[in-house]
Amino acid sequence: MSIPIIPFTEGEANLDWIGLTDALASGHTLPKAEIGDTFLYRGKDTLLSRAAWIDGLGIAVKSATIFPDNPAKDMPMVNGGLNLYADGDGTLEAIVDFHLVTKWKTAGDSLLAARRLARPDSRNILIVGAGNQGRALHAAYSAAFPDATFTLWNRSPANAEKMAGELPNITVVQDLETAVTEADIITSATMSTDPLIKGAWLRPGQHLDLIGAYRPDMREVDDEAIQRARVFVDSFDTTIGHIGEINIPLEAGTISRDHLIADYYELDAFKRQSADDITLFKNGGGAHLDLMTSRYILDRWTAQA
Repeated sequence: MSIPIIPFTEGEANLDWIGLTDALASGHTLPKAEIGDTFLYRGKDTLLSRAAWIDGLGIAVKSATIFPDNPAKDMPMVNGGLNLYADGDGTLEAIVDFHLVTKWKTAGDSLLAARRLARPDSRNILIVGAGNQGRALHAAYSAAFPDATFTLWNRSPANAEKMAGELPNITVVQDLETAVTEADIITSATMSTDPLIKGAWLRPGQHLDLIGAYRPDMREVDDEAIQRARVFVDSFDTTIGHIGEINIPLEAGTISRDHLIADYYELDAFKRQSADDITLFKNGGGAHLDLMTSRYILDRWTAQA
């Protein structure tokens, strides 16, 4: 039997944002994933492999090559692929494009939280950051909030204008503070190490979705935002001890561990207590989400074959 190789464009044509979030929710009803990461280096080049095994779903190994000199050759800096293995016998079931899995996993991770935490009547969605992930977030949130309009803020106005020119229903804004105060949902995907979004700007009823920070020195919101919000994460294992957004206020004593209400293994806790809650979700990623996403991709690929 031939092993399917699922490329980006053909694979994406079969996918649905709401369907993916339902698959992620279902994946978290299974036994908790075992996760392992490995790193190999050659000078400034890196091979990162992330593996996950979920009993009842299978095994995934996603390998990423990071070659910083590639952009000078007009090549992507990050490349890779994902191998998906069968749960029952460990046989290779599919090879899936790295960028396809990463795009849908990351935005879908955030959308699952927003579908449960954001107010259903949310109409103004602010995207902070005009990179590839900002484009994916526009697509994901459009699926769950079809009547919403989008505003976009980016450090570089030229990049924001470029993104707005490529996608519908987006207005570029220059004043981040005003944009935050007017938004119902704020979704941020930047590489910031200094908080961009201030807690003093927030108002009751908002939902914050934080994606960009992935290192201990990175954060997109300040302590006051964390303190004012009811805080949720996708996984305690991939956020606590790993990401500055969570670690810095914990280590400073600004918040205590019980300020983090739940992760996706307690999905029933992902709910508002009132319409005035400020909710905050930290998207930490993780190989278990890559596994759930790639299984959804393969299922859709097979169904459309």
